Amino acid sequence: MSFRSRPFAWLVSLAFLPALAGCSALSALNSASQPLDIYELRTPSIDIRARRGTAELVVEEPVASGALSTERIMVRTGPFEAQYLPGVRWADPVPAMLQTLLVRSLGETGALGSVGRAPVGARPDFALLGELTDFQAEITEDKSAAVVRVRMMVRIVHDEESRVVASRIFEAAMPADSTETLALVAAFDRATTGLVADIVPWVLSQVR
Repeated sequence: MSFRSRPFAWLVSLAFLPALAGCSALSALNSASQPLDIYELRTPSIDIRARRGTAELVVEEPVASGALSTERIMVRTGPFEAQYLPGVRWADPVPAMLQTLLVRSLGETGALGSVGRAPVGARPDFALLGELTDFQAEITEDKSAAVVRVRMMVRIVHDEESRVVASRIFEAAMPADSTETLALVAAFDRATTGLVADIVPWVLSQVR
């Protein structure tokens, strides 16, 4: 399955979704019946030697625009055009996928009393909030190369006091080896690993 081998005209353009919806119901049904190849990102392994703390942290699902709150793999071919790769999708919607990676990576450090999507006790000590603004592959004008860009603003909130403890913007960019689908997914994996690897130690430095 090659992104390069597929004409770019096959990509589903967000700008034309309303128009496409009324073109052919039968065609849409036939297309919907075709299974999509599913990809998921690996949980980063972060080597942090720290004593176990007692803080309880809840990782909220990051908020994102409608274009990013999807299981589809986004590609930008220009500053104003967002498209999705055909025939493929992520295992989960992008915000939920990032939430899972953060929960697993923070939990595997063993540096917190507990970490999860929901509090273990009555209320957590801290909440990790995120706003995802970039999670796409950006294709050059000549369609010969691609860079995956991920960017998220993160805030740590002390739950009882409803006070923002710290906030920071994290971002990562990773060139893809080619514009083929597998190369793009691998670049997403490397970029997301870098993003999470930066977020985790920063979070631990703020909540312990």
